[in-house]
Amino acid sequence: MFEQLFNLVKEQAGAAIIQNPDIPNERNDEAIGEVTNSVTNGLQNAISGGQFKDVLKLLGGQGGDVQNNPLASQLSGNAVSSLMEKFGLNQGQAGNIVSNLLPGVLKNLISKTNNPADSSFDLQGIFSSLTGGKTGGLDIQGLLGKVTQGGLDKDGDGDTDFNDVINMVKGGAAQSKGGGGMMDMVKGLFGS
Repeated sequence: MFEQLFNLVKEQAGAAIIQNPDIPNERNDEAIGEVTNSVTNGLQNAISGGQFKDVLKLLGGQGGDVQNNPLASQLSGNAVSSLMEKFGLNQGQAGNIVSNLLPGVLKNLISKTNNPADSSFDLQGIFSSLTGGKTGGLDIQGLLGKVTQGGLDKDGDGDTDFNDVINMVKGGAAQSKGGGGMMDMVKGLFGS
């Protein structure tokens, strides 16, 4: 997934990085890699930090406008900080690069992920990559449907969290693979 995302960022990087005098030409690929790392690490951190549903909704095209999505804002903040640190840019310079680049990258990623005719990205593969294969036994597309219909709030407390996933697993929505297999996998996703 990283290489595909790197190429997607590179396709969008024209004015923001490649033609930007703040980034030396010989470091263009490094800057593209830094933005790619920021997105990947940001999504991984969001999943491990309990934002599984937010990542699922964003990548599944159910997160609303990218410009107003809180997770997309987190990813932008990560990219700005990373560019400032790596390239010695001030906040305005790094913010300009990210604001001209990341929304287009995310929109393209979401579009490609949700286009059945485009196999470059798929939701199952992205989650598998982000979680180190821990979501291999989960039907990510099916979970997206439940998230958008509110069907994951199994304990009726108004949110979707670790307790809901445990209740779903215990309720037979996913079969245990012996020795707690599915349950252990779900706990691993939520850092428990």
